[in-house]
Parts: sequence; C-alpha cells; structure tokens
Amino acid sequence: MSKNDSKQAESSKAARKILISQPKPESERSPYFDLERKHNVELVFHPFIVLEGIPARDFRKQKIDIQQYSAIIFTSRNAIDHFFRMSEEMKLSIAQDTKYFCITEAVALYLQKFILYRKRKVFYGADGTNKSMLDVINKHKEAEKFLYVCSENQQDNEICSWLKNNNCDFQLAYMYRSISNDIKPVLQKNDYDMICFFTPSGVKSLLDNFPNFTQNGTVITAFGSNTSKAVVDAGFKLEIQVPSPQRPSMVAALDLFLASTTVVKNGVKPEKAAPKSLGKAPSKAAPKAAVKAPRKNAEKKIKL
Repeated sequence: MSKNDSKQAESSKAARKILISQPKPESERSPYFDLERKHNVELVFHPFIVLEGIPARDFRKQKIDIQQYSAIIFTSRNAIDHFFRMSEEMKLSIAQDTKYFCITEAVALYLQKFILYRKRKVFYGADGTNKSMLDVINKHKEAEKFLYVCSENQQDNEICSWLKNNNCDFQLAYMYRSISNDIKPVLQKNDYDMICFFTPSGVKSLLDNFPNFTQNGTVITAFGSNTSKAVVDAGFKLEIQVPSPQRPSMVAALDLFLASTTVVKNGVKPEKAAPKSLGKAPSKAAPKAAVKAPRKNAEKKIKL
C-alpha cells in the first residue's frame, strides 16, 4: 500500500467506526458530537436495551413508602426519570429537604428537570466512580435513610455491599426493568472498530442477539465495574474500563484513546504509544513526554 493510500485508510470514517450502545443524544451540544468532529470518526448510536417502567400497582407490592426516605441514590438519568414518574403516578409529594446522591455531576445536573437544584441537597462523586460517591454518602450515613432506585434485574453490587457493610439504613426500590433490544440490523456486518457498553444488560443483549459473537479485534469499552465484569464473564477482552481519575466519562475515555491510537478496521494500530490500559508496550522511538502530552490536552478540551 502506498503512503497516500495508508493515510486515506487511517483518516477514513469507514475505518474509524464506533458503536455506542445508547440512544443518540438529543442535544447538538453533546460532547459526543464534538468528539466525532475532533477525531474524524463515525459514532453510531443504537440502544442495546429498552427500559420498561414498572407500574405503580406493581411497585406497591414492594411495600415501600417513598416519603419515609430522606435521601435518594441515583446512578443514572433513567433512575431519575422513573423515580419522579413513580412519584407522580402515586400522587406523592417529595419533601423539599430530600437529599440526592448521584454517581456523576452529569446525573446530578439532570435533576434540574424535576427539582430546584441546590448544592446543599444534591451531592455527587468527584471522579464518577462508585468509591467517590460512597465517600460522600459516608459523611451523611448516620443521619439519613437511603432509597437506592435501580432496575429490577440490575443493581450495582458494589454499592449494595457498601451500604450493608457500613450499616446504612437503606432500601432497594425497583422502578424499572431492562429488556434486550433488537440490535441485529445495526450489528449484522460487525464492521465496528469499537463497541462501548454501559450496563451488564447491554452485554446480555449482545449475546441474546448474537450467541456466537466473536470479538475479532474489536475494542471493547465498559462503563462501571458491573459492566466490566459482565464483559469479562462473557469471554471478551476488555480494553478500556471507565470511569477512572483520568477517564471520568466515556467521552473522556474515547478522547484519550483516539488521541493516542489509530483505529483500523481489524483492531488497533498504535501511532506512538498505546495507553497502559490497553496492555501494549510503548514505542521505543516515542519519548515519555510525547505519550503524556495528548492525554493532558484531551482532558482539558473535554469536560463532563
């Protein structure tokens, strides 16, 4: 292949195709679109799961009095949607002094859709990890009664274990359930360089649709410890785990990855050095400063 052909292959969108297993963002200001333009990649959005709200009549069977809880734990915007949907269906008024503990700042800011946002009652972790959120909860555990809003078939075991081991007064509230979506049309050709998972149910959906799916060099990224475990348990190689202090969000992780690698059709070809999380040895020709520089720039340009 000539040098010109090689450059065209590297910059071609067809050779830089990433599947995001979530719905396409409604806002044109989404950082995903900034990422797409910045790195000249093609992002394909398709939800791997469909969320089904549990009706109020079924929720009542859990015998949970929502108004008895002074603090609510949210790990996703979906949980927020279904919490306030349930409250409306049950004609409940949520106390103004209720505290909300969220996994990320983005999830916390989403509360503005439903409440008057006040810093003294909305809390979130510093880096998007369970640990950072639990560190915040730890400061309030003695005075609050927690309601953890989650899916009927998917809870974060790390959060549940921490609440139990630290003798927190808490209750799980199942307000929705996840169902595998039809992803056959979008994955029929399997021509993606990377697939990004956000929930264990998303991994299950892939296997439900394609029981014999082979990774074949596709880079797999997972958000959250439970999702990462689901990827590994399914027999796939996990290349990038989110969040981390350097990669607080999926967008930040993709930005760092694309800044330091060239995605080619059948896998990953390092330009200078691959991030440590990829398990590849850095090029001898590239000094350490050259490897670190793109990461710092990426972190400054994309903030979530």
